[in-house]
Amino acid sequence: MDHTWELVDRDAGVLEDRLGGHGVAVVLGSGWAPHLGRLGDELDRCPLDSLSGVPMPGVPGHAGDAVSMQIEHRRTLVLAGRSHLYEGHSASTVVHAVRCAVTCGARVVILTNAAGSLRTDVGPGTPVLIRDQINLTGTSPLIGPEPPGGPGNRFVDLTDLYSRRLRAALRDRLPTVRDGVYAGLLGPQYDTPAEIVALGRLGVDLVGMSTVLEAIAARHLGAEVAGVSLVTNLAAGMADSIDHHEVLAAGRHADDGVAEVIRTLVALS
Repeated sequence: MDHTWELVDRDAGVLEDRLGGHGVAVVLGSGWAPHLGRLGDELDRCPLDSLSGVPMPGVPGHAGDAVSMQIEHRRTLVLAGRSHLYEGHSASTVVHAVRCAVTCGARVVILTNAAGSLRTDVGPGTPVLIRDQINLTGTSPLIGPEPPGGPGNRFVDLTDLYSRRLRAALRDRLPTVRDGVYAGLLGPQYDTPAEIVALGRLGVDLVGMSTVLEAIAARHLGAEVAGVSLVTNLAAGMADSIDHHEVLAAGRHADDGVAEVIRTLVALS
């Protein structure tokens, strides 16, 4: 028997007991951990695996804590690390921490990731606001028993998956920030040059191995969603090679403009 939703309720209670309530949640992806201190003031933290449905992140570049922070005068829950399908986890496990954050009060979820860029004019170190996504993982967090909320509740409308309100407000504050379409793939291998050519023909600007399932899960529970990719490399065929250590280094060396985008989104939430 599937106990996904019972586990979400139980772990959301644990999270609220440990860190209190938060109106905004931020998920930090690969390469974003060094920017944690630039976001605001830390109030408290607990290990992510304090939640029974969340495995400790096992990928280099991902920390393993839930951190309560004061960001732009907003109490914000920062999930410093995530799990991935390619680690062998189910879709429900990958999105579990985000579901817990929304269940215990987050009405806005800001998702970040490291991404390869299909655009030569958007190079490493550039933050890009996600305008829309293509889920190429082959799965969905809504597979399984009917979610709570009544018959048909699983059929969530994704027309406004990445909040128009937040995107427009951010562009008013930071007009030079680019936006683009993000494709989430299974991984863990990087894409081939032929795959990148095909994705470009589909209108993709950014590629990565996360985010798309969390965005679906958060929107399904009624949260507004924003997404920010930190470009850490040019996509396959546009550079000589791609190396995960170089991807993480690009994230570490990004300037404060990366953190400024997150702080601004929190302020607008």
